[in-house]
Amino acid sequence: MNFNINDSTKLITDKLSLWLKELIKLLPNILLAVVVTVIGFFVAKYIHKLATKLIGKLSNNHTLNSLFSSIIYIFFLGIVIFIALSILQLDKAITTILGGAGLLGLAFAFAFQDIAANFMSGIFISFRRPIRIGNIVKIKDFMGKIESINLRDTTIRTFQGQMVIIPNKEVFQNPIENFSMLGKRRFDLSVGVSYGEDLERVMQITMDAVKDIEGLVKGEKTTMFFNEFADSSINYTIRFWVNSLEQPEYLKVGSDAIIKIKKAYDANDIMIPYPIRTLDFGIKGGQTLSEMEVNLQQKS
Repeated sequence: MNFNINDSTKLITDKLSLWLKELIKLLPNILLAVVVTVIGFFVAKYIHKLATKLIGKLSNNHTLNSLFSSIIYIFFLGIVIFIALSILQLDKAITTILGGAGLLGLAFAFAFQDIAANFMSGIFISFRRPIRIGNIVKIKDFMGKIESINLRDTTIRTFQGQMVIIPNKEVFQNPIENFSMLGKRRFDLSVGVSYGEDLERVMQITMDAVKDIEGLVKGEKTTMFFNEFADSSINYTIRFWVNSLEQPEYLKVGSDAIIKIKKAYDANDIMIPYPIRTLDFGIKGGQTLSEMEVNLQQKS
């Protein structure tokens, strides 16, 4: 097989000449595409700044604001690039690539659906704002102060000092008890008194005992209701509002109430009875314990 270097050289030269002619034909389109890209880049940057300001007025979450403004910026930048490629007659190739990317994105969406759910829940939480950093909340079985909120999870510091990270999907789909929304917390104290006590007298002495406790919300009425005939006592619940959301102050007010109620009962001979139990020794009706024969067996 003979190799003709002249034919090969001619073939390469013809090919390069063809490419050069096509490049010259496309040169106006290339220049126009460059101009469109440069102008579009500056327009996209302006839209990004404008979107950041507008979204900032709707939300104080800087992470969320940055995310949405970046999405808008990338969207407009993508339009500019697609227009430039259309000028260069490369839009069909890009459409094919985008189609493949869409299928790949769908596959990733199924694979990471929990992450996507937490992400979307974080966005809804940021807009609805049912909770804020510093709020005292109870979410599911966890109660404490919110330390941070991001797009994927929410962190709570419990009153025992543990840091609990809760996925935003759980936060968004479960009831939230937000104790900070009212700016005060209610303390419910349950107490039992003897069946032999005058209940109206008990109520008067109890209400007088707790009325001057430091830390109660002024203007909020303290309420007390008898609610149960128990085994050895008549039980009641007294409710009062604490003006601090912090757990130490909240517990201190409850502790002061217990101390004052106990002192008032001691001073007025009101009895908080011990549980009473009846022991069954198998005694027949009409027979006393002293009459019953007791057998003790000693083992050596």
